Amino acid sequence: MDVTLEQARVLVGACRGVVDGAVGRLAERSGRGGRVDLALLDRDQGLAYDVATVAGRVTAAEHLLTYGELGALERHLAVLYAGEVAADLAGRLAGREVAWALDAGSPWSGGVGAALAAARSPGLLAEVAGAILRDPDLPRHLGGDLAMVRASFRAFSEARVAPVAEEVHRDDLDLPEPIIAGLAEMGCFGLSIPERFGGFAEGEGPDDLLSMMVVTEELSRGSLGAAGSLITRPEILSRALLSGGTPEQRERWLPGIATGELMCAVAVTEPDHGSDVAGLTVSAVRDGDDYVVDGTKTWCTFAGRADLVLLLARTGTAGERHRGLSLFVLEKPPYPGHAWTHEGQGGGRIEARAIGTLGYRGMHSFELAFSGYRVPAVNLVGGTEGLGRGFYLQVDAFANGRLQTAARALGVMQAAFEAAVTYANAREVFGVPLAAYQLTQAKLARMAAAIAACRWFSHAAARLLAGGDGQLQASMVKSVSCLAAEWLTREAMQIHGGMGYAEEYAVSRYFVDARVLSIFEGADETLALRVIVRRLIEERLRL
Repeated sequence: MDVTLEQARVLVGACRGVVDGAVGRLAERSGRGGRVDLALLDRDQGLAYDVATVAGRVTAAEHLLTYGELGALERHLAVLYAGEVAADLAGRLAGREVAWALDAGSPWSGGVGAALAAARSPGLLAEVAGAILRDPDLPRHLGGDLAMVRASFRAFSEARVAPVAEEVHRDDLDLPEPIIAGLAEMGCFGLSIPERFGGFAEGEGPDDLLSMMVVTEELSRGSLGAAGSLITRPEILSRALLSGGTPEQRERWLPGIATGELMCAVAVTEPDHGSDVAGLTVSAVRDGDDYVVDGTKTWCTFAGRADLVLLLARTGTAGERHRGLSLFVLEKPPYPGHAWTHEGQGGGRIEARAIGTLGYRGMHSFELAFSGYRVPAVNLVGGTEGLGRGFYLQVDAFANGRLQTAARALGVMQAAFEAAVTYANAREVFGVPLAAYQLTQAKLARMAAAIAACRWFSHAAARLLAGGDGQLQASMVKSVSCLAAEWLTREAMQIHGGMGYAEEYAVSRYFVDARVLSIFEGADETLALRVIVRRLIEERLRL
């Protein structure tokens, strides 16, 4: 199928124009004094969510244009994905053109319509499908060092993670210690920690973040719950220490995190305060040389095995909202199983129970109840200067976490995609190979385009974040990738037919694991309404 990258550019440009017009309309309705009035923006939540979602996909398509310059398959995938984004946008526009500020006709007329027809053609889908049915590992164009990192961790994941993944998932077992030890030996936990603290990061360059993402994707391909999320919490805690910790705190904890001696967990969410971080109520009250912590945290993943828990607690008044929050590092011994109680050395206790989940098993997500638990004041991140800065340090740290979540989604997608290709090639239906059916080929081609777009966008976002920007892009790629993973794993399961619903096929695990991705590290709705579209409107108001 002869398609051109110019067709993709035409489609992406048209989509960008529609998004920019809608952002302008939202800015007119919610901007006050150069700022976003959230109460006014919430009048248009339906539109705002759609604009944020489409904006992320359009940005992914824009980045994929550079991928399309690198080869024939890459070009086909870029055109195909541009068509997917345009078709999705067309559906969201139907009947709501005025709300989207489309007062003067359709955006799909003329050359745009012709480009859309080419991008949606069965011939293009068949061309892409033919290539991926021969090899589902899409071209990545990694540099030599990153390619070696990927090969090493792929080998580890296939030899050490994948063989135990189903057992860990079905029986909700503790994450196997040999996996932790093996990854520690490979330097997995020090990828983003500077060399002076025992890590492998040479600075704040993009290769450090890209290494973390490549490793995360390969481990998640083996198992999201048994390996793919192991780096996330060390990344968040390390980033908080590097951004706001005292020199003594960095020397105290970073070397142990880098070697894997100190495993990490993060305690932010509360039963009545999920994405509303500024409303948190768990308190930390100064008492002499300690802070006394009371209240309940929930969804604290890996808290049992962790040696360090990064706790966001209220040190100020409720009226101070985000300005009254501070970060603490709690030190505790590791505990196995699904329930435990920790008596603090200085007094007080933590009672913990694991929350049963339908997927993402192995690390266990705990509810933690703090009762008069005493934390030394020296464990306040940043010392006295860190008082009240916890929210800001957490936001900075979570940008890395969101970027890494995109990599986790990619690993799950790649595993499900490979399983679907293998099954389609092997299975016959009505005497015809499943892979020979046009509908199967269309599904697989669309999957490939989604993976290529999310991967290329995530790497671009990593480079931006390493350069001191990219907060918006990290949120966008997290949203785009996690939603894509839900859709893709569902389609992979469907290709398997009845066997996709059987636990003996790993694709059923991929499906339930993928479902959590758009919930944690920032629920998709919150990212869309409070981060992505808000930032887009703020940028428009500054023009």
